Amino acid sequence: MIRHIVFFSARNPADVEAIAAGLRRLGEIPHSDVFEVMTNTKTDPISGEIDVVVYGEFKDAEALAAYKAHPIYSETTAVVRPLRELRISADVVSTLR
Repeated sequence: MIRHIVFFSARNPADVEAIAAGLRRLGEIPHSDVFEVMTNTKTDPISGEIDVVVYGEFKDAEALAAYKAHPIYSETTAVVRPLRELRISADVVSTLR
């Protein structure tokens, strides 16, 4: 299983909900087994840069590639990219399950 985790920060704090709403559209893409968009509670006293987190689980690399190739993915990128400052992504293979 591949876990896809992406962290976003907003250029403008007023855009956090717009970023989260735009990213939630990715949940319409059928290739993930688990998909969630969450806003950061910012309770960690050391780090508060991240505003929104996307978390997805995919059966394999092919499912993740199909997700990223879906038209909704590029549409979402076009909406969110101008609003975000930072985007950090990690795709990791999990041995759990």
